Amino acid sequence: MIIITRGGITDSELDGIRERVEQLGLRTHVSRGEQRVVIGCIGDEAVLREVPWRTLPGVESVMPVLQPYKLAARAFAAGPTAVRIGDSRGTSFARDQFTVIAGPCSVEGPDMLALTARRVAASGARLLRGGAYKPRTSPYSFRGLGEAALGMLVEVRAETGLPVVTEVMDPRQVDLVAEHVDVLQVGARNMQNFSLLSELGRIRRPVLLKRGLSATIEELLMSAEHIMAHGNMDVILCERGIRTFEPATRNTLDLAALPVLRRETHLPVVVDPSHAAGRGDLVAPLAWAAVAAGADGLLVEVHPDPPNALSDGDQSLDLDAFDRLMVGVEAFRKAALAVAGSASGQALVEAVA
Repeated sequence: MIIITRGGITDSELDGIRERVEQLGLRTHVSRGEQRVVIGCIGDEAVLREVPWRTLPGVESVMPVLQPYKLAARAFAAGPTAVRIGDSRGTSFARDQFTVIAGPCSVEGPDMLALTARRVAASGARLLRGGAYKPRTSPYSFRGLGEAALGMLVEVRAETGLPVVTEVMDPRQVDLVAEHVDVLQVGARNMQNFSLLSELGRIRRPVLLKRGLSATIEELLMSAEHIMAHGNMDVILCERGIRTFEPATRNTLDLAALPVLRRETHLPVVVDPSHAAGRGDLVAPLAWAAVAAGADGLLVEVHPDPPNALSDGDQSLDLDAFDRLMVGVEAFRKAALAVAGSASGQALVEAVA
């Protein structure tokens, strides 16, 4: 259940409402928007039904949250959530700020990582991705440099100022990885690793949660709920393609998931066109389509020498191709904003936002 307050509610009135809810054994979460404050009630809602909430000072209305995901539901927040990345000069994932993450699938060494970071930053990327621990289908494939790669990411961050994103695969890795990076990524294979999600809920680092290979949108949001229910509200969702019958691409990018997620959740949503395509020549058009469909950002694999990459070279862009992709991203962003600014476009945006 959510409690929507009247405009101009005082701190004393807000505290009184929260105290009443918590006396009944539930937790509260406050979301402050420009026009209203929303108090989310987390727990057994049955005990709330007999309370005349509208008689309490400061209460305007009360609404049930019908979805099985509560904290992630759009109604639970006063507006779209902006996930801020540390103190990194205003970098965030939000509906009014398009953010691109780029870098190699795997960290292969300090020189290639530094070269890639400098170039993607010059092209407009705002975060650097790089795998330290790599889940691979084959046990004989390159599985990353581990802790040594974390150290390289830290060094490159100090040089370039780019916050870093890397994948965490095991609950036992969470504290170590969180010491080194700014955003912890949960890969598609681990989307329903609930032990890992619980540990990520305990820390105070943003989490980039990828949709599983065959996961529904509701299952993705329930996985986000596991993280948020343990206290970490900074979750970024990632659509990276789902497994279908079509063999022409590695996965099938579900563009329809973007407007659906904008309707269902307040969390930011980014798109990974690299894993969806599995082919470098398809990454740019899928990225541009994601921009037009309302993505809040992109996650793109970039390598200085894709033919010799130790992992995912086929879907990685070289440095020049990434620069061309970013030029196109800017053009599509301008076109999308122009449509949103028109009368018909604004009505459409308001209908799905």
